[in-house]
Amino acid sequence: MKKFIALFAATAMTMGLLSGCGSSSKEAEETAQETETANETGTEAEVETESEADGMTQVDDKIIFTVGFDAEFPPYGYMDDNGEYTGFDLELAAEVCERRGWELVKQPIDWDSKDMELSSGSISCIWNGFTMDGREDAYTWSVPYVDNSQVFVVKADAGIVSFDDLAGKLVGVQKDSSALAALEGDAADLAATFAELTQYADYNTGFMDLEAGAIDALAIDIGVADYQIKSRGDGYIIMDERLATEQYGIGFLLGNDELKDKVESTLLEMVDDGKFMEIAEKYGLEGSVCLGK
Repeated sequence: MKKFIALFAATAMTMGLLSGCGSSSKEAEETAQETETANETGTEAEVETESEADGMTQVDDKIIFTVGFDAEFPPYGYMDDNGEYTGFDLELAAEVCERRGWELVKQPIDWDSKDMELSSGSISCIWNGFTMDGREDAYTWSVPYVDNSQVFVVKADAGIVSFDDLAGKLVGVQKDSSALAALEGDAADLAATFAELTQYADYNTGFMDLEAGAIDALAIDIGVADYQIKSRGDGYIIMDERLATEQYGIGFLLGNDELKDKVESTLLEMVDDGKFMEIAEKYGLEGSVCLGK
C-alpha cells in the first residue's frame, strides 16, 4: 500500500512538471506573437506618421494624395454631366498621381474654408486656379503654371464697355476670390462707384443672376469667364479693361517643401513630354498657361 501511494505521488508530480513546462512554452509563444504584432503595429504607425508629415496618408500599400478644390470653378474643377469631378487642374493632378503611383482623392471644399482644410491635414494641397499673388508668404508654392487676369463679364447688349460704365451698377463677385481681393484692394476706388457689390458662394450662381438681370456685371477670372461664355452662348462679352493680373500655382502647407518638390518635378516632366499642353488644349487654356511655351 505504501508503495502504491508513493508511486501515485511520483506520477502526480511528473504530470505536474510536464503540465508546467507545456504552459510555460505556450506562454512564451504567445508573448513572442504579441511582441511581433506590437512591432508590426509600431512599424505601420511610423509609416503613417511619415506619410502624414508630408501632407499625405497611407492606407495599406496606397499613398493617398488629396486635392482640395472648388467644385464650381470650371474649367479648373467642376462636376461634369456624368456626375464626375473633372477639370484642368484635376486632370493634371491625376496624371501626377499616375506617374508617381499615388491614389488621387478629389476633395471639394468651401473656398473660404481652404486654409482650415489644409492646416488640419484634410487635404494635401490646394490645386484649383489658386492665385499666388498676394499670398506668396502664406503657402509653399509650386512654380506658376497659368497667367490669369481678372475681368468683368456683362451682357452683350448691356452697353457696358468701360470701367466708367460700371458706375451705379450692380456687380457680383465670388467670396474670397482674387477678383474680390482686387476690388477691396488696388481697385477699391472703382468698387466705390458701384451701386452694390454682391458676393456669391460660386460663379455659377453669379452667372444665373447676371442672366436674370439681378446684377449688371460679374468680376471673374478670365479662364472661367471664357468657359462660361462658351457654354452659355453668345449673349455675354468680356470687357477689354482688366481688373487685375495674376498667376496660378499649387498651394501646399507652408514649409512642406518635400511634397511640393515631388509634385512640381512630375509636373515639369509632363511639360517636357507634352502631356501638360495636351491637357491645357483639352480645356481651351493653351493661351493662358505659362509653362511649356
